[in-house]
Amino acid sequence: MRFGDLLNLVLYNLGRRKGRVALTTLGVIIGTAAVILLVSLGLGLQRNATSQLWGISDLRRIEVYPNYGGGEGGPVAVAIGPGAIGSSSPSGQKLLTPAAIEEIRALEGVEYAIPRNWVGVSAVLKVGRLENYPSLLAVDTDDLAIFDYPLEAGTTRLERGTAIIGSWAARQFYDPRQRPGQEPPPQPDLLNQQVRLVLQKWTQDGQMVTKTVNLRIVGILAESRSEADGALFVRMDEATAWEEWARGQRINRNREGYNMLIVRARDPDRVLELADQINAMGYMASTPQSFVQGINNFYLVLQLIFGGVGAIALLVAAIGIANTMTMAILERTREIGLMKALGATNRDVLSIFLGEAAGIGFLGGLGGVLIGWLGSAMLNVVAITYLASQSQGGPPPTTATFTPLWLPLFALAFATLIGLISGLYPALRAATLVPVNALKYE
Repeated sequence: MRFGDLLNLVLYNLGRRKGRVALTTLGVIIGTAAVILLVSLGLGLQRNATSQLWGISDLRRIEVYPNYGGGEGGPVAVAIGPGAIGSSSPSGQKLLTPAAIEEIRALEGVEYAIPRNWVGVSAVLKVGRLENYPSLLAVDTDDLAIFDYPLEAGTTRLERGTAIIGSWAARQFYDPRQRPGQEPPPQPDLLNQQVRLVLQKWTQDGQMVTKTVNLRIVGILAESRSEADGALFVRMDEATAWEEWARGQRINRNREGYNMLIVRARDPDRVLELADQINAMGYMASTPQSFVQGINNFYLVLQLIFGGVGAIALLVAAIGIANTMTMAILERTREIGLMKALGATNRDVLSIFLGEAAGIGFLGGLGGVLIGWLGSAMLNVVAITYLASQSQGGPPPTTATFTPLWLPLFALAFATLIGLISGLYPALRAATLVPVNALKYE
């Protein structure tokens, strides 16, 4: 039997009992639409979560810290935040020395590796009568743009005697002599203004000694929801000189190393591999990519659960297809016998009934794809509108559901396959009927 004849015969047989076929197809439509809608919801939630994370974190970034717990004497507590002016480097510990940094830079796939230090000096930033206490961060680079911090105003170039301030730190000035009930003073316009950074240290007899450093604010960073918002960025060489003044001795980076190393991978897909290599070298590396992987694993499980719910509906529809095809065989037994008496082979009969079952699955899948896609689009609009109205601060969600091209195609193929499998037993039963017995069937 030619394919064109088989197709015409299948369509004719499906059209003979439109009501029964429509009801059976409806079950497939519901199941397919449920699969598309629920999986699209899971994909949309995953896409929204990862896009929000990308907005606040560079997924190619790896933060590397020294391993202070590797010495033979056991873990050594070392302060690495503001106020830390000393570090310990017993034998066996992995410190971020210049030699170690060059070793990490040499790893394949590393775009850059730049030291960054919390400046271990107590300091107050002053503009006229106003004061501020930002975190002091020293970076070993001439241009802060390499870290991709968003810029609100000014430049990211760091030259001697200049500084760049974070968005939150730029708005936290206060008057220490302000009286209760007095209106707070307006925040100063810092861009290209000269400010005073008053460094403080204490002598052995408890006397405070200060040193004033004049800085020019050349850039103000936009809000990035990171430690940069509350920081004042300065050059590493200047910050090192301040720490040496606070300690009263020179700093040997070959012995003490740096507090932190910012590593950036060329390819986001290699971030986790690079982090593992750095950890294997004895340092402590962390990256936002690990959080993304955890999010993806969670939403993968969610998508499987959602898809399973839709698959249950398709399973129920498959039972309906099997029932419809079984009833069709009972009603058309004499017709099958006549076809076989006229020369139709078992393969021809099998092809006809499998084609009818697959046709029901295909039609149902087609309708389910259309309804599921429209439902996904409508749910996306409604959910985004609602979530945007409920959001309090932060960027609003951009995606509630997401339907990639492969999902409708997969759902259509899966529905057709379900129909084909459901009709397999009835089709085999029809193909194996004995022509004489079929012709005598009442």
